[in-house]
Amino acid sequence: MAVHVPRRATWIILCQFLLALVAGEWNTKDYQRREHSLVKPYQGSGMGVPQWDFMGSTMVTNNYIRLTPDRQSKIGAIWNNVPCFVPNWEIHIQFKVHGSGKTLFGDGFAVWYTKERMKIGNVFGNADPFTGLAIFMDTYSNHNGPHNHNHPYISAMLNNGSLTYDHDTDGTHTQLSGCEAQFRNKDYDTYVSIRYERNTLTVSTDIDNKSGWKDCFSVSGIKLPVGYYFGVSAATGDLADNHDVMSVKFYELDDDDSSPKAPLYTGLPEASAMEAPRDRVDDNKGSYLLGNLTGWKLLVIIILLVIGVGVCFMVGIIIFQKQQENSRKRFY
Repeated sequence: MAVHVPRRATWIILCQFLLALVAGEWNTKDYQRREHSLVKPYQGSGMGVPQWDFMGSTMVTNNYIRLTPDRQSKIGAIWNNVPCFVPNWEIHIQFKVHGSGKTLFGDGFAVWYTKERMKIGNVFGNADPFTGLAIFMDTYSNHNGPHNHNHPYISAMLNNGSLTYDHDTDGTHTQLSGCEAQFRNKDYDTYVSIRYERNTLTVSTDIDNKSGWKDCFSVSGIKLPVGYYFGVSAATGDLADNHDVMSVKFYELDDDDSSPKAPLYTGLPEASAMEAPRDRVDDNKGSYLLGNLTGWKLLVIIILLVIGVGVCFMVGIIIFQKQQENSRKRFY
């Protein structure tokens, strides 16, 4: 037997349903922009990827885009060919880094927002120097230089075109900030979120398969110009890994309508919180070990060395005096 629903009740239900859809779509205060996103299916008409160009060893499959295979000396990259004029944004990278190496592997990949695009170089497959922002996902197991973090390691570098990435210290002299993140060889997909809002850069990860973001670092006082390009690149050297990208999702963050609209920034990248570049000390004659002994630790070591030398000197004097006494007794 059919149930008759009054027309008015039907309209109420329909309105509630539409309101729920609107609330679910906009209550996050952001929305996805397709021209800067990369999702499956990747290929459009022909063999190209709409709004994206790829280069080097990059291979496009049905389920992932492999920037480099698990082979030595490979470079691959994929670049968005639409400049970004969104002042506040968030980008999510779904990725997977995996390979046959158990203790030795590398080098890693990087997410770029730069003025230049499609230029192969020696910084995770991209050119150096660059102008813009780089997020390095460094997996090089045999890390370089004197620093106190383990790998894999995520760090950020801002460049106005005047700095170079220092491979010998894994970029620690020019980084904005960083954190350790064990994202390699997981049985599930991993994610990194890069958020730029109101001159604050925030990097978060989801590498524990918990469907939630975990803070990596946040840096304020960052000024990024509009009109730059997004890209992802990877490189292998003597060590190797598969570097796969499953998706890139770009979100425009909704500004607070109550605040006045600021003009779009078009100058060079700036970072008020970035440390001044430091001179690199080559790792020779034990400088790697001494490089970690700074401040009070180094003072304690020096004091202990002085005490040790003093004790050895006193013991030497006592032994010498004993020998002198024994020789005098034999003489008499």
